Amino acid sequence: MNLDAIFKAYDIRGLSPQQLSPDAARAIGIGFAEFAKAPAIAVGHDCRLTSPPLSDAVIEGVVSRGVDVVYLGEITTDMLYYYSGAADMPGLVITASHNPPEYNGMKLCLAGAAPVGIETGLAEIKETALALPPPVDARGVVSEVDALSGYVDHLFSIVDVNQFRQLRVVADGGNGMAGVAVPTVFERTPVDLIGLYLEPDGTFPNHPADPLRPENLVDLQELMEVEKPDLGIAFDGDADRAFFVDDQGVALPGSTTTAVIANWFLQREPGASIVHNLICSKAVSETVTAAGGVAVRTRVGHSFIKQVMKETGAVFGGEHSAHFYFRDNYRADSGILASLVLLQIMSEVGKPLSEIRKAYEPYAQSGEVNFEVAAKDDAVAAVEVEFAHGNVDQLDGLTIDLGDRWLNLRASNTEPVLRLNVEAPTDEDVAAIVASVTSILERY
Repeated sequence: MNLDAIFKAYDIRGLSPQQLSPDAARAIGIGFAEFAKAPAIAVGHDCRLTSPPLSDAVIEGVVSRGVDVVYLGEITTDMLYYYSGAADMPGLVITASHNPPEYNGMKLCLAGAAPVGIETGLAEIKETALALPPPVDARGVVSEVDALSGYVDHLFSIVDVNQFRQLRVVADGGNGMAGVAVPTVFERTPVDLIGLYLEPDGTFPNHPADPLRPENLVDLQELMEVEKPDLGIAFDGDADRAFFVDDQGVALPGSTTTAVIANWFLQREPGASIVHNLICSKAVSETVTAAGGVAVRTRVGHSFIKQVMKETGAVFGGEHSAHFYFRDNYRADSGILASLVLLQIMSEVGKPLSEIRKAYEPYAQSGEVNFEVAAKDDAVAAVEVEFAHGNVDQLDGLTIDLGDRWLNLRASNTEPVLRLNVEAPTDEDVAAIVASVTSILERY
């Protein structure tokens, strides 16, 4: 049981069957039960074929320590966060998010949906999992709860459905977990929902549930061409992320969505703090500052965003990868809640999204460019030397600010690659920087 391969990142996902076996899952359940020190833990899972047996194994580990389990069944990840917050209970969901069907993993949180990451508990959980303490005499018990109704009520305590206009929306669930919640959520609204691949299917037969990749948006965009909706939504596998496509069929970068929603919150709470990660467009911090808010820059990753939101009291946080976090959602990310907020914004503004977005996109961006590099540290150091004339910081990977343009090069938390993001005034400027960095990385 190679737990070193499992506890390699800020959360546990994207693991092969050889890495995350039922034995390993049971050990993690034991470790989490000991670390959480709670009388009960909520457990759910996604629709992957390996998820039910892994969930059973985790549950066995938890109850072997005398801790009860509240079993939530098939859920979105943000449903777990909701239940953890509402019930003030630690939780765990078996999911590999956007990764291919043969992979799996898990996301954990403490009571109140507080994050568990590499610096906030995973090391302790690993230590206990490796030790495998013997079962206690009094086993925990398992009960079942359907969290959907309470989850939907919670969402509509944050958005005002009375402000919604009768918009048309095409939503692509990617055969992931969005399908367990999206139809019920939209029944509460006047929105005309046109569903695409909303049937959960752990084989993901139509396309990978990874909307960050443009090829996985093609089916959605083709259906939008026919249906002419006001908005397209593409969810990832566990529905904690949502990508948006405007009425012209053009996808919004996560930074644009972050800026749009941040501005909306600041109209309601002047002076509030907004958290954004360091690969978001400069337009995000500029929007926040112009609206009278406080822009807080942080590392990439949910555990970092949530912690900084707690420390600053931020009302909202966003990542360029389309994770959107809400203070009133226990500081957790939710693709479905982000969709509802965007629909309320569109309803209130009364303009198409293709018009709304223009004010938030003054720069050209590369999007995420991935490189498989053998000698990562050497490669990053070489890039730093090449751009030594810029301002360098290493909050998360290598960021070089060149005034009206910048680049960030960082190792993925979940994949064996270096990720490059570039922003500049024009597409030509972006292409020149990408080409320069590529020529360096190809040597490594």
